[in-house]
Amino acid sequence: MAIPATDPWGDSFSDAERALLAPFVTDLDAPIFGLRNLPEVVKGALFSRYSRTDKSLRRILLDEFIQAPESGFAAIVGGAAASGADQLVAVRQAEAFYERVLIGYGDDSVAELGGAHVACEGVSNIAAKALEDARLGISPLEKSTRYVVFNRKQAGRYRYLRERAIMDSRHAAAYERALDGLFDTYSALLDPTIAAVRARTPRDAQTSERAYNSATRAKACDLLRGLLPMAALTNVGLFGNGRAFEYLLTRLYAAPLAELNSLAVAMQQALDALIPSFVKRARSERGQAQQAYLRGARERVAALLDERRKTNDQGADFAALVAGPSSLLDEHDVELVEYDPDAEAKVVADILYPHAELPLSELRALAAAMPADERLALVRAYAGERGSRFHRPGRAFERPVYTFDLLADLGAYRDLQRHRVLTQERQRFGVGHGYVTPAELEEYGLAGQYAAALEGAAAVAAALAAELPEPSQYAVPLAFRVRWRITINLRAAYHLAELRSAPQGHPAYRRIAQAIYAQIRAAHPTLAEAMRFVDTSDYALERLDAERRLDARLGQR
Repeated sequence: MAIPATDPWGDSFSDAERALLAPFVTDLDAPIFGLRNLPEVVKGALFSRYSRTDKSLRRILLDEFIQAPESGFAAIVGGAAASGADQLVAVRQAEAFYERVLIGYGDDSVAELGGAHVACEGVSNIAAKALEDARLGISPLEKSTRYVVFNRKQAGRYRYLRERAIMDSRHAAAYERALDGLFDTYSALLDPTIAAVRARTPRDAQTSERAYNSATRAKACDLLRGLLPMAALTNVGLFGNGRAFEYLLTRLYAAPLAELNSLAVAMQQALDALIPSFVKRARSERGQAQQAYLRGARERVAALLDERRKTNDQGADFAALVAGPSSLLDEHDVELVEYDPDAEAKVVADILYPHAELPLSELRALAAAMPADERLALVRAYAGERGSRFHRPGRAFERPVYTFDLLADLGAYRDLQRHRVLTQERQRFGVGHGYVTPAELEEYGLAGQYAAALEGAAAVAAALAAELPEPSQYAVPLAFRVRWRITINLRAAYHLAELRSAPQGHPAYRRIAQAIYAQIRAAHPTLAEAMRFVDTSDYALERLDAERRLDARLGQR
């Protein structure tokens, strides 16, 4: 049925009313329209009224906002007729009015109706990971170690965080020497690495000079990014809704690092200028109570572990596990720790569910008794003929859940951590699991300098960890490995494995994506059969095909 072209509620507006509404809606008559030229808090307040009135949104906007004297909206509508000072007063008056509307609504979900863009520049990689740890409601974009060279200096100094606690400690000079050494080595190896990459992968006639130069430079940056410390400064752009920002601020306020606490204050100031009503609770009594809860949970667990280390109630094995890495755990880079052996029958039951009238328990019994070939036929019909990785099976594939324990270099973690439809948690960044040296640097004869810089930083990071365990993470280079766990459903695993195994991806995370696919396929071959866009090949220049496609779009040869 076609959507009607006129207001379904029968609203009609006078010419004067239409003139008032016109700047703020994309259409004055159609039932599907957008809002524009309104502060985020106004949009949120407008939508919050949907659940409390039978009026149309345009009528609400006109009656309760634009024409309500107490809203302060008249001065805003006045536009150029109002002075800058009057406009500012009007906006503040309007903010207070809309805030009362939001409070009257009384539901946290209202804070999801307004959003903001926030730029976070000159933050460490640790801060970037804290910002990107928000799973829902916030979309981040970060400065890339592949396309941007990180050896630029400012006022004669490399751009990395000189963390306050470290710089006030006896390790300050060693910290700066070690991190300067990492950046010096990165700078010294950049041109030789680019030259070596180009010598071993010469340009062919089908590849433009632009595409070739871009791909080989990206390859060199990929090979050397392990030298960058977690203290390296980067930029992160965020777009999110008010509710997500409120919780992000709460977590940053409660974090154990001073940089993150300062970042919370700075972001609060920026968001207060954009969507103040949506984020004010992060610093309210409620927000402070939530911060105390988060800090308390972390500190209570740490205190219990410290006590067990001292008393060693659980024996030497427990003490070793909580004190540092275990060589036994380091054998597996990707380990499938847990999955449901009965997942196939449960998926079939979920596939049947919308087509049946039986309860789920009976459908599960039916699916469990079904011959294997019938289950396979249903799974194949449901997955269909996938034409690309964007054609993902439906929600029945969210039934199977897999828990993986991952061990990889920090560079790979940085990339994979941004996946949000999963549960993940990492251990502390450190040097105990060793570092990864790209095979190409060995081949090029550059691995010695690379290793020397890493080992110098590792010594400082280890010394810091004994006295300043949280700040010590800033000294850890990206080449060192970190352990983290993920719990992911099959549908999300399709996305992760197929996206992150693509040819243009970094080899470190491509191997993890390929291993995740292989282990899911071994556990549930029928369910993994349609995961056909996982690329298991190796490539000398990962970015080259992508750069060639860009050339085609640009019309270059």
